[in-house]
Amino acid sequence: MSEHRRKPPQPQGGGRAAARRGQSGASSGRRAAPRGATGSPSDSYGSGQYGAEGEQQSYGGRAEARRAAQRNAGGRRRAPEPGAGRRGGATGPGRGRQGPGRKRLIDYPRYGKDGWRRWMPSWKLVSGLFLGFIGCLVAVAGIGYAMVGVPDIAKTATAQNNVYFWSDGTEMVATGGETNRQIIDYSQIPAAMRYAVISQENKTFETDRGVDPKGIARAFLNMARGGQTQGGSTITQQYVKNAMLNDQSQTISRKFKEILVAVKVGATVDKDKIMAGYLNSAYYGRNAYGIQAAARAYFNKDAIKLNPGECAFLAAMLKGATYYDPAGAQSIDTAATPEANQKRALIQMQDTLDKMVEYGHLNAAERAKYTQLPKWQNPRSNTALSGQTGYLVDLANSYLVNNSDKTGIDEEKLRTGGLSIYTTFDKKRVKELTAAVTKVQKTNIKPKERPDTDTHVQFGGASVDPASGAIRAIYGGEDATKHFTNNADQTGAQVGSTFKPFVLAAAMTWGVRDPDLGSSQAQDERTIVSPKSLYSGKNKLKIRNYDGSVWKNEKGEEWLQTNDGHQSYGSPPNYKIDLREAMRESVNSAFVQLGMDVGLDKVRDAAVNAGLKPKSLTGTSFPSFSIGISDPSAIRMAGAYATFAASGKQRDPYSVEKVTSKDGVTFSHKTETQEAFTSTVADNVTDILKTVVDKGTGTAAQLPGRDVAGKTGTTDGNKSAWFVGYTPQLSTAISMFRYDDNEANKNRTFLEMYGTGGQKKIHGASFPAQIWHDYMAEALKGQPAKSFPTPEPIGEVLNEDPAPSPSPSVSESEESSPSPSPSPSESEVEPSPSPSDTCGRFDWQCQSNGGTNQGSSNGGANGGGGDPSPSPSESSTDVGNPRGQDGGLFGGRNG
Repeated sequence: MSEHRRKPPQPQGGGRAAARRGQSGASSGRRAAPRGATGSPSDSYGSGQYGAEGEQQSYGGRAEARRAAQRNAGGRRRAPEPGAGRRGGATGPGRGRQGPGRKRLIDYPRYGKDGWRRWMPSWKLVSGLFLGFIGCLVAVAGIGYAMVGVPDIAKTATAQNNVYFWSDGTEMVATGGETNRQIIDYSQIPAAMRYAVISQENKTFETDRGVDPKGIARAFLNMARGGQTQGGSTITQQYVKNAMLNDQSQTISRKFKEILVAVKVGATVDKDKIMAGYLNSAYYGRNAYGIQAAARAYFNKDAIKLNPGECAFLAAMLKGATYYDPAGAQSIDTAATPEANQKRALIQMQDTLDKMVEYGHLNAAERAKYTQLPKWQNPRSNTALSGQTGYLVDLANSYLVNNSDKTGIDEEKLRTGGLSIYTTFDKKRVKELTAAVTKVQKTNIKPKERPDTDTHVQFGGASVDPASGAIRAIYGGEDATKHFTNNADQTGAQVGSTFKPFVLAAAMTWGVRDPDLGSSQAQDERTIVSPKSLYSGKNKLKIRNYDGSVWKNEKGEEWLQTNDGHQSYGSPPNYKIDLREAMRESVNSAFVQLGMDVGLDKVRDAAVNAGLKPKSLTGTSFPSFSIGISDPSAIRMAGAYATFAASGKQRDPYSVEKVTSKDGVTFSHKTETQEAFTSTVADNVTDILKTVVDKGTGTAAQLPGRDVAGKTGTTDGNKSAWFVGYTPQLSTAISMFRYDDNEANKNRTFLEMYGTGGQKKIHGASFPAQIWHDYMAEALKGQPAKSFPTPEPIGEVLNEDPAPSPSPSVSESEESSPSPSPSPSESEVEPSPSPSDTCGRFDWQCQSNGGTNQGSSNGGANGGGGDPSPSPSESSTDVGNPRGQDGGLFGGRNG
């Protein structure tokens, strides 16, 4: 028989019937037995489309077999067989698989991965997304670049006015929008000015493309951290920033737009035009926009005539005139004093000149000519800001800018304008305070008749509402357009004995330390002081530490504390005097020793709690801290005494109630109240200060029918005099001093007031108390008279003995006798301590032997400085003055 007709061999184990049954099952849709179910090798290891016997098997049967095998293996997933994605599934060939193995455009979560690998994106996915993101950015940047235009610098510097209102809602003044600007051609700008700016701000200006990637990254990082955007890093960016003054929002979109404009300007605008545009639009301070206006404002000359030194100076102003204008800008920031600004400006100017030489823009010989600040003129002011108005506007602006975190108004936004600023100032009271000062000044201060004693006399004043902290009136000086320092703000004039109430408050709050305990225990074991406590009123009192040891300076030298006129108070031999009388007669020795017993750190805390700024206080390394060697402002002194008037409730002085703009109310003041002292402490201090006015050194401030509490203050050397007092409704501080600030390039120097106003010596009880009286009498007119609270008893009587009632051991000064008119002297001056003797702390019968040591004036740990080895008659209050005035015994401001 031929080969092709030969019959196939019969299958093993079941024959044709079994094969027919298998085919019949497959065709009828019945589930085939799982592979391996019969135990036959042909069931488990089929190959191709036929089994071991060469018989064709159905696709459905094989798929079912695979799934069964996976179930039997515990559900473990097996890799698909070759071609599984192309071959049919359980329903037959021709239909793609519908499971997770299907190919996806974005394989995430990743197929075929377990655990964390399933969620880890592949490098293909990451790189693809990154390239897509970059592509989108390029597309957006391209569209943005095409849409932005090159700015027209001629349309910049269009600031609006800010309108200021009195406390009653009537308009005070509209100012701030006046633009002092004159555009000049590139050829009229000195080359030295161009190169000064290039050397200091952007040395690659002539070759760069207008943007600085690093600067841009810094700006975005700063915004991401919640800060404000930084200024443009290149001259081109700064030019663009100036040209976009109509949009000063601090947002990423605005910064992005600025960058696009800078790129376009850098690519399409000539460098000379960019430089001219920048220098013509930049702000130099003094309301001067552009180099021509700046040249006139500072040097009264045209820009083309500026020399390299003046150009370097003006380049420094671009850093921020608030901190570089040599005239100072204390109305914006108290740190911007004339002295500090002049120092900063000189350093910056010299650095610019050095860089000009380094980069080849100036030769060394020419540079050597400019080692000092150029001779500049005082700022010119808007005539609408004459009189007190300029001081009031400055004070309101200062409050807004210094509290920008709360107000949302920085210097740039203030300069842009468009704000309605509602102040706390009472128009009537401002007028009355000015009238009171003017009356005393015109009547008594005659510089033509007494040029050696009556020139450079200054007054300052401030009035604060104890119930809210609102500043109701200030006197900043004769005219804001002529005298640029606001005398109501910090001037450097020391406050003298007006500081003593803080010593008393500290003694009643924390108490004196136990002299029998170690320093750590003594801080915890304290005795609250009663106003009836007795302290020595002896002149030339040896000052001791709380533990009885003699106080010594850093050189190991001892001192004696003297009183005004070298008078002793209290009867010999013990000279004891209670604290009420010590305050009434302003006895230095008693309060210096009390301060040492309490701890000068606690005295400082009391002053700060009352409302004084820590930076206005000297260090606490010297006993004279207790008698007023610090120099707080009149505003802060009025505010601190207002804390006593409010029974210990402290409220910071403020000058702006609210600010509105076209968008509505942008800021509204909220008074915050802190408990500085208990009502018992504050009311006892007030009760003692009432004694000062009723029958002590402050009788000139009496207001018939009203309760008045206050304190006089005069510094040794007679360089400042104060009266600070209050009623329940109003607290007012008045200061008087002399300083020479007419020569703008020199540091301010305080002068003595012996003979000023025709008086032998100026005291707080003379002109300051008279001004206070005249002003308060008018300011309170029409308001009901209120009484101070009756104080509750407080503390223990210290150093008590059966001694007779104290009285002065020598004839008292004229001012000790109550008198409604100013007296020529008072007993509050802070003369320096005398040399040491060997008396004990309360060795009342011990007499001074004059001592041998002369003490130190270098300030020690206090950080001050002064003339070496002052004599006992030299001022303890003038040493180490932070502004370098006059030297003195106990050092100056710490830090």
